[in-house]
Amino acid sequence: MTKIRVHELAKELDISSKELITLLMNEFNIEVKNHMSVVDDEDAELIKELIIENAKKQNTVENKEIAVETKKGLVEQYEEILEEEVGNVKIKKTKKQEAEEKVNKDQKIAAEKAKDFEILEIDKTITVKEIAEKFNKPTNEVMKQLMFVGVMASMNQEIDFNTAQKLAAKFEFKLILKETENLGVAEEEEDLFEDKEEGKKRPPVVTVMGHVDHGKTSLLDAIRKAKVTESEAGGITQHIGAYTVNISGEKITFLDTPGHEAFTAMRARGAQITDIVILVVAADDGLMPQTIEAINHCKAANVPIIVAINKIDKAGANVENVKQELTQYGLVSEDWGGDTVCLPVSARTKEGLDELLEMVVLTAEIQELKANANRHAKGTVIEAKLDKQRGPVASLLVQNGTLHVGDSILVGSTYGRIRAMFDDKGKKIKTAGPSIPVEILGLSEVPAAGDRFTVVKDEKTARDLADKRKMKLRSEYLQSTHKVSLEDLYNQIKEGKIKELGLIVKADVQGSLEAIRQTLEKLSNDSVKVRVIHGAVGTITETDITLASASNAIIIGFNVRPDTNALLLADKEAVEIKTYSIIYNAIDDIKAAMEGMLEPEYKEVILGRTEIRQIYKVSNVGTIAGCYVLDGKITRGASIRLLRSGIIVLDGTLNSLKRFKDDAKEVAAGYECGLSIEKFNDIREGDIIEAYEMQEIKPKAKA
Repeated sequence: MTKIRVHELAKELDISSKELITLLMNEFNIEVKNHMSVVDDEDAELIKELIIENAKKQNTVENKEIAVETKKGLVEQYEEILEEEVGNVKIKKTKKQEAEEKVNKDQKIAAEKAKDFEILEIDKTITVKEIAEKFNKPTNEVMKQLMFVGVMASMNQEIDFNTAQKLAAKFEFKLILKETENLGVAEEEEDLFEDKEEGKKRPPVVTVMGHVDHGKTSLLDAIRKAKVTESEAGGITQHIGAYTVNISGEKITFLDTPGHEAFTAMRARGAQITDIVILVVAADDGLMPQTIEAINHCKAANVPIIVAINKIDKAGANVENVKQELTQYGLVSEDWGGDTVCLPVSARTKEGLDELLEMVVLTAEIQELKANANRHAKGTVIEAKLDKQRGPVASLLVQNGTLHVGDSILVGSTYGRIRAMFDDKGKKIKTAGPSIPVEILGLSEVPAAGDRFTVVKDEKTARDLADKRKMKLRSEYLQSTHKVSLEDLYNQIKEGKIKELGLIVKADVQGSLEAIRQTLEKLSNDSVKVRVIHGAVGTITETDITLASASNAIIIGFNVRPDTNALLLADKEAVEIKTYSIIYNAIDDIKAAMEGMLEPEYKEVILGRTEIRQIYKVSNVGTIAGCYVLDGKITRGASIRLLRSGIIVLDGTLNSLKRFKDDAKEVAAGYECGLSIEKFNDIREGDIIEAYEMQEIKPKAKA
């Protein structure tokens, strides 16, 4: 992480080092020792944004004052010329001139009196109630005076500095913008913020990387003695998870990155926030494309690698062969005279796990990982999603400082105030120190995975900075992209120069979305250009269908489904919607379609949709759902999907279907029924059950 010295930043901002030190302390709660101390580039950017905003407002006020002074100077100059022309000739004053002189005299007296006005310091904005308290006047009287200056405001409404100045003049006060207090350079506490040597030891952040199905998640499960692999579609980790484990009193934070090559962007982001990488290689499989890709990411990020040669309990395991292959990429094992730690392990039998963890702790000690917990927190977003009940939920990794419940944070181009914070086990916590992963609630929007977060003074500051970043991103986006229109699409088809495959991607979490977008766009070739027109988190909506129809695009849904209105509109507009739960199936389909080799053998036919309206729990039977069939029909034994807020919760089959007390083969739209799902009881009111079947498509004979 690059840093800049205080005196260099002060020179760049055209202020004194003393003023900058005071600003850092008061506005950002950052203690710096002297002008030779250093601050992070992120903190420097925040300071620049604040200084530039203040400078713009100050320039506006100064320009107005200069204009007034110039006008006064011209009047005085004209009066002097007039006096020189008339000489000593006495001119009889008219009543109008006498009245003007009296007004000028009164203004001079008022100006002299104004010098004795009490001076008050306020922020750029202030509520009517607060300014009434400062003036020591009733709120109603202040609101009345505001009406006279043309402003209608309630007691809790904010007014700007210019309006407050007009109000102050009526109550014989003088207002000035609050500035940072000028603290002397007296004896300060030791600078724990930037001096790495003075910081306290922090847990290492370890990322597990490797090829698909080489046992990364199984190895991590063996370490933390839990199981998550079985809940993942296709046995592949779909989202980044972060977990903290205790090893002999030492804490280690693990990041479990997805193994498939489609998640290159997520894996690269993991390497940037990690301290140590455990590279998992199957002893019976050797190095694969994703393994080589992971090695390149680690080298680019300059992160130490510990190689875990997994599956040594399987027949055909060859540890020495794996070591030989690693040497081709600059990783020479220690027992071969190199400096790379290579350990044979087995996630199934837990053989070699203790030695692996000992090497992680030892590597962390050599790196001397330190952080200062006595400062405002900053770090990185690991994952983010939109929850129906809780709103935007973000998983954060604290990299420096301590994060508290109630802190106001700026996250990329969004902001918020932390309402609740949970650890990796789902337990509520109040604080989180360096290298600790947490899940937070309270953000205004879903941030992008990989965004940096910083704790700021208050929510208002966070909101202002987030708005500026949004405006900047929007202007950059409008400059870099062109609008999709039917006319533009028609011209491209007419000219025949560019064949463009437009895609709209919807996913359940932000991390998956960005990885899918990058992977699909890489499929472009000379004949067909793949362009992701739009990508977002959440269910497929009518807006997505409208955009797809206008831009002749296909909609790709990853772990999400369209709602009822979206399905009806898609059928009307003839928009194709493809849904997947495993990403490489989507990529294979797009690739095959581009090459002209896609021969669909089966087609999914939606039979009907039913809404769960009542839940009944029966002993020895399980959970029974009382349902109302919305459209189509529900048949016994059909394949079903359980949708919750448009997200696929389960893909299974019906166990039973009844009308009143009788078994039913099928239930049509407009009727109620009772049903149960095979080996699944987590049913909630409001869930949608979608019944479908796979129909074989006979290939058409070529003419």
